[in-house]
Formats: sequence, structure tokens, C-alpha cells
Amino acid sequence: MSVRQYGTVGELMQWTRELADAPYRSYLYSYPHKTAYQPIEPAIPLSKLWEAEQADSYFLYMHIPFCAVRCGFCNLFTLPDRRADVHKEYVDALERQAEQWAEFMHGKPWARFAIGGGTPTLLEPRQLERLFHIAENILGLNPQQASISVEASPDTVTQERLQILRAHHVDRVSMGIQSFVEAESAAIYRPQKPSLVEAALEKLTAFQFPLLNLDLIYGLPGQTVQSWLYSVERALSYEPGELFIYPLYTREHTIVKPEQIMEQGEDIRLQCYYAARDLLLSRGYEQFSMRRFARPAAIGAKQVLHYSCQEEGMVGLGCGARSYTRGVHYASRYGVSRAATQSIIADYVSAESYRSADYGFILNEAEQRRRFLLKALLHKEGLVLDAYEQRFGTRVLEDLPQLERLLATGLALVESGNLSLSDEGMAYSDAIGDWLISDAVREQMEGYVVV
Repeated sequence: MSVRQYGTVGELMQWTRELADAPYRSYLYSYPHKTAYQPIEPAIPLSKLWEAEQADSYFLYMHIPFCAVRCGFCNLFTLPDRRADVHKEYVDALERQAEQWAEFMHGKPWARFAIGGGTPTLLEPRQLERLFHIAENILGLNPQQASISVEASPDTVTQERLQILRAHHVDRVSMGIQSFVEAESAAIYRPQKPSLVEAALEKLTAFQFPLLNLDLIYGLPGQTVQSWLYSVERALSYEPGELFIYPLYTREHTIVKPEQIMEQGEDIRLQCYYAARDLLLSRGYEQFSMRRFARPAAIGAKQVLHYSCQEEGMVGLGCGARSYTRGVHYASRYGVSRAATQSIIADYVSAESYRSADYGFILNEAEQRRRFLLKALLHKEGLVLDAYEQRFGTRVLEDLPQLERLLATGLALVESGNLSLSDEGMAYSDAIGDWLISDAVREQMEGYVVV
């Protein structure tokens, strides 16, 4: 590769600095981004869509769009609503949807099952129990061969709910803590006291789920590197098998505004990232992405069927959930404001049929290639170049020659037939992911109005 082809050394160094300072829109846990979704006309019958799906196993996801309160950083599809009757109506609709979708799942096994939100454990125990009934009795989930994950919040962790999770062989419980410092939690409008978090963690660890995941956020208003590391140390004291560290971003309709985190600056966020990364590596954790760190013993706690995140076969039940086949991604409409989410949930609950995809994104071959790359490159394992070539019949560096710039700047490297981010590249993976969004997807994202 000729560096000159992509600019002088000085120009490449400047580009690297600009990339590092880029105001990331968000991180890409999927591609295309949900704000690129549009109405699909005519709507596609799901029986036809899933009949053509090539995945050997599926990932079942259920979305519970309710929380006790909306955190200041949140722009997920969730509604602050504690009412038990509202929750029951929603689970009733979820069951109707599952009954209809079971008709065209064709008996393929489930390798993973996750319940997210929102806060699934906000549901009363009876409704929480029903979610597992839907997965097991209607959709045929075998809990002995699937990895099962459930999200929780400190204020919803009770003995009865944890007993339900244990009875249904949940092997991963994920809890968002964000900070052990009360003032930092208050700054992001998360009314939780450290004593509540500690009590919830004591209950969780007593149940000894195979994998405990904890989430923390850095870059909070008023946070320092020292206070950030205090939260990391407190989390580590409970010996979680997995720890996710997230930088704080603000987006449309979030309560925390950009000016509140701009005061902190990008430097403090990078300092927090590197400080936590070095600490976690020194404690025996392995880094799998910019966010995910796990202890080797915690990986693969259950022998489950194979499922690759680069593949499709993602079945999303519930309002706000997304489903992925190779050629089509689809979902319900997306909203953040209270009025928008209430309206979308009301439409979902009152619907009689869930048998077609009428909103989403149809991936042409170029977007399928880009998705395959991004789902691999932004994680430690990187992209196996032969796997890309076998799937698409082309070479990724020819399809996306801009990748050469990552190699020229040392943000990525090729070793033993594998294209992966370097340590520095991993620190900037959000900006790299954003930079690799196609022009067509970018145009649709920028034209999207979040309500």
C-alpha cells in the first residue's frame, strides 16, 4: 500500500486527530442505524421474508418499553409508566404477536434469547413469568441450548423476580448502574442512591447467575477520572463476569443537553476510557470491544447453539424491537418523546395483525457487505478476510478502499488474514463506525426527524 495514495504522513496524522475529535452521532451496535428506517411499500409478508432466511439458528429478542423513570441520557424506545394494567395489555399483545409469528419460524432452533427495554423487571412477577411462557411454549425456546439474558435495574431487583429468572435458566443478568456516586447519578436524572445499588447487587450475587453484567457510564457532568475509577472499583468488588463502559452521548430529546457534557471535553472522556481499560486489563479482564470487557471464565458459561452477530436471524418481538433478515431489517416506528412512544405503543397494543413488515430498511448487496464488515471490525475478533470473500465473492479492501486509510494511520491492521482495529483504533471505534456509514444511509439518517 502506498501511503501517498491516501495523503502525506502529515495529512494522515491530521485526519486521525480529526477522527478522534469527531462528535459521534452514536455507536453502531447495528447497521444500518434505526434512523435510516423508512416505510416499506408495499409491506412484505413475514412468511415470505423468513422463508428465505438462511441463518441456521435464531436470536429471539423481546422489548419491554417501560421504565420507572427516563434517565437523562436515554433516547431508547421506552416510556416511564409503572401501571400494572398497561403492562398486562402490552404482554397480551406480545403473546398475540408471538402466536402469529410462530407460524413462519419453521422450527429453527433459538441460540439466544434476550429480554431488554426499558426495564423488563419492572413488570409484576406474573407478567415477567408470562414472557418465558411465550418464548418456551409458543415459540419453542429450549432453555438448555440457548443463552438467556435479562436486563434489570437496581430498584426492581426482588427475590421473587430473581427466582423466576433462575427457574427459567437465565444465565446472564445485566444491570445498569452508571455510577456509584450519588451526585453523578443525579446529574443524569437517575434518582438512585448507592445504598439501593449495593442492596440489589447483594441479592444478585447471592443467586449466583452464571454471568453478571454491569454497565457504567463515563463523561458524566462533574465526573473526574478519580470518581470514575471509584465507580469501576466498586463494580469490580462484586466480581462481575462482564463489564460494559459507555461514554455519555446526548441526542435528540435526551434530558441531558450537549452543553452539559461539552464542559467536560473529549480529553476527559478519553482519559476515563484509558484509565478504565488499563485497570480492567490489569484485573484479568479481556477487551472485546470499546465497551465490553469480560473475564475469560465468564465467556460461554452455558453450552449453546452457535449464532454469529454477523449473521441475521434476529427475531424482535414487541414494540420498539428490531428484526434482521439478510436482506431486510424491520421494526415498529421509533420515537423518544412521551407523546410519540405512547402513540406507537397504543397502535401496537390495538393491532390485530403483526404478519407484515411495513417499516424498516431493505439492504442491497453493498449495504449487506458494509454491515458484515462493521459487525466484525468494531469488535476485537475483527473481520476474517476469507469469510468475507467466501460470502460475497469479492475482497473487502477492493469494495471499501477507504479502509486503507485506517491501515495507513495504524488504526487498523491485517494479521494472519484478519482485519482488526489496533488498540488506538479501538479507542476511536465509535468515530470509525460513524465514518464508515454509507452515503445512502447517512442521507436517510440526516433526513430523519426524531419525535
